[in-house]
Amino acid sequence: MTDILTPKLQVMAWEITRRCNLLCAHCRASSDSCYYEGELSTEECFRLVDGILEVAKPIMILTGGEPLMRPDVFDIARYAVGKGFRVVLGTNGTLITAEIASRLKEVPVSRVGISLDFPVAELQDKFRGKQGAFEAAMAGIASARKAGIEVQINSTVTKMNVFYLNDLLSLALKAGAVAFHPFLLVPTGRGKGLESVELSPQEYEDTLNWIYDRQAELGDRMFFKPTDAPHYLRVLKQRQRGEETGKTGHGAGHGITRGCLAGTGFCFISHRGAVKGCGYLDIEAGNVREQPFSKIWAESPLFCNLRDLSNIKGKCGVCEYKRICGGCRARAYEATGDCLEAEPYCIYKPAAMKNLAGVQDGA
Repeated sequence: MTDILTPKLQVMAWEITRRCNLLCAHCRASSDSCYYEGELSTEECFRLVDGILEVAKPIMILTGGEPLMRPDVFDIARYAVGKGFRVVLGTNGTLITAEIASRLKEVPVSRVGISLDFPVAELQDKFRGKQGAFEAAMAGIASARKAGIEVQINSTVTKMNVFYLNDLLSLALKAGAVAFHPFLLVPTGRGKGLESVELSPQEYEDTLNWIYDRQAELGDRMFFKPTDAPHYLRVLKQRQRGEETGKTGHGAGHGITRGCLAGTGFCFISHRGAVKGCGYLDIEAGNVREQPFSKIWAESPLFCNLRDLSNIKGKCGVCEYKRICGGCRARAYEATGDCLEAEPYCIYKPAAMKNLAGVQDGA
């Protein structure tokens, strides 16, 4: 079997603006409400949509910053939908009024992903850097649901809120959300300040098993997608086979195809047109102002390196789950300065390393 993955662009996140009305503690972009120079113009955005269409029709996540801070967000979304893209809005939810929700439905935006990290107003407000953020986000969720737009809840998981996961899930169910996406913190941007509260490798493992259990329990009532946690695919396989943990469970995959999709099934585009493997992997593959998107996607040295699994180092490089997991390339980069190094927050010991240890013990 070849070690080179065939790229198929399935999902992309596009930071259409870096401006934001909040000051969230974990923000990879360190966004604030100031004006950021050099944002792609409306016409450049339209041309980019056309350029992406030359490669594929991925799910297009319009995000930020806060995408609703950009006045032409509805024009960009409408243009993309007109070209056949499924458009999703990644937002903090605080600006979604009944009128905004109605306009989003008219586009139509297929789903809004709204960030909630605490089920308690005081804690959410503190984490998001603005009093009233919790109530405004809950009102935004209600407005979106009333307008007939699917809602997805995104929660960045740290030591600060891991004990609230059951409460966050209950809140998501009560609010009528169709999906719950736990984001396992990658400390980049303002999130660097949260390194001390990043989950330990064992806590990551426990959280991923919690996700598996809740998905198995709830079935079609809620779709779980752990983000920045590629080793969930390894946990998924182990649980389905009853390996390692001794725990068993039943199907929880729901079409999740691979762990780390950076440069293979996913990419990120910044407000200035920089193309990256994901928003947390701070290495540019190219810029759409300098090269066509199709050329960057097909020929970028970064993407080519990420697609060749023989380049992955350390225990990830010899792991039997390498093809379905791959380790978080962003977390490896933040921890070591090398995006091809081993995932630093995975407790699993590959069979090849166990076998080698056994040989050495028997020598």
